[in-house]
Amino acid sequence: MSVRATLRRHRSIGTAASLSAVVVLAAGLSACSGDDQPKKAYTVPTSLCGVDVDPAQVKAVLPGGDALSSAPSRPNGGTTRCDVSVDGRKALRLAQTWWNRTETAKTVAAAYDGTDGGATTDDYRFVYAGKAGVGKVQLCTSSEHPEMALFTIIQVLDSGIDDQAAMKSLTTDYTKAVEQSTACE
Repeated sequence: MSVRATLRRHRSIGTAASLSAVVVLAAGLSACSGDDQPKKAYTVPTSLCGVDVDPAQVKAVLPGGDALSSAPSRPNGGTTRCDVSVDGRKALRLAQTWWNRTETAKTVAAAYDGTDGGATTDDYRFVYAGKAGVGKVQLCTSSEHPEMALFTIIQVLDSGIDDQAAMKSLTTDYTKAVEQSTACE
């Protein structure tokens, strides 16, 4: 190898090493600035859109901010939604929807964003990922939806939160709360 080729090779290795150092430094600085998360100055109520919730579990998947609000909606005859907003931005959706009785949480989860790669419980009743969860409500009937099963869907919409353990806890407890609600006759 010529002297010129050797020098070129050493220069490119030095440049690559310098770029690597810059990338590591930038990553370290951005990790430090991540500690400055906005404070969660709002209070989560014990009921959202008519379903009892654990405020701490809901707050765990919400972003920082000052004001929290919720708004129910019925986009179709078989779905009820509760959109939770922080400082006017939708951050979380809690939904209840009727599907064929033979479906599992895993098959229903395939229709919703954020459930890809989620864990499934052994009984296929719950699926939960970092930003979404699906649960199958037990022993729930409705004269409006005979031969169907009720499922809960929880989706983080705009918070940057990605916490599978928090989503598992919220999905499980919210689904059990729906079992005790007026949604099940």
